[in-house]
Amino acid sequence: MQRMNFTEVTEFIFLGFSIFGKHQITLFVVFLTVYILTLAGNVIIVTVICVDHHLHTPMYFFLSMLASSETVYTLIIVPRMLSSLILHNQPISLVGCAAQMFLFVILAINNCFLLTAMGFDRYVAICKPLRYTVIMNKGMCAMLVCGSFGIGLVMAVLHVTAMFSLPFCGTVVDHFFCDIYPVMKLSCIDTTINEIINYVVSSFVICVPMGLILISYILIIFSILKIASSKGRKKTFATCTSHLTVVIVHYGCASIAYLKPKSENSVGKDLLLSVTYTIITPLLNPVVYSLRNKEVKDALCRAVGKNIS
Repeated sequence: MQRMNFTEVTEFIFLGFSIFGKHQITLFVVFLTVYILTLAGNVIIVTVICVDHHLHTPMYFFLSMLASSETVYTLIIVPRMLSSLILHNQPISLVGCAAQMFLFVILAINNCFLLTAMGFDRYVAICKPLRYTVIMNKGMCAMLVCGSFGIGLVMAVLHVTAMFSLPFCGTVVDHFFCDIYPVMKLSCIDTTINEIINYVVSSFVICVPMGLILISYILIIFSILKIASSKGRKKTFATCTSHLTVVIVHYGCASIAYLKPKSENSVGKDLLLSVTYTIITPLLNPVVYSLRNKEVKDALCRAVGKNIS
């Protein structure tokens, strides 16, 4: 009977940005603007890559997959967050919360491993240029993309199953979406096992891709140093700067958010970090790859030129 009383919770309510009081309308305008720019930027990148045959290469195939993943990633979080800034205290069902967390975990982990695949692509292109087309064939690209999604799916099933097997007593989530720690705090029982599962999974999906990317770039740097001319070295490394910029920001935010000690958690800091990796980071992808990548800029110019003609 006690167990049945625990499971009476059927919905949650997000506190969201209520701590900011009268500034919520300002936040709504800012977040809506960033969200529109993010959607527009990622859609433009995917469209340009699809229509421009110059960009039909493994690197841009991975980029289009990353942009598509981040578009869906923001869709499952930001619209509800924006509506809560206006309507306040909107409830979400237990099933809806589980679905949101499930999709969030899948896509977040998928993005981590897609960035790893892009790092591997840069390694092969620079360190093994003569075998690039043989190694990075369509089968390899498809396997890397499916593997990224598959790892995310397995981890999401593990996370959500462990989380929603818990009995909940509270209904107020001190966050703006169904993230792992804020929902875990509402449990009536000890969550040590869930915390261990979360830490192990987080460590795996952050440290393993980061390690693989680091190894790739160490090998890339060794290859670049063998190039005789400084101009050649600079030009070769320039092909990696966009990817490296996204990697640093993405893994930096993820590491701080999910690997920091639990004792250091605070509502304000957690909200700021969550906003960074759910709103700002997805915008970084189209901005970096459109402003710092000559091939993408040339493709955009060609597309605009054709439309004007």
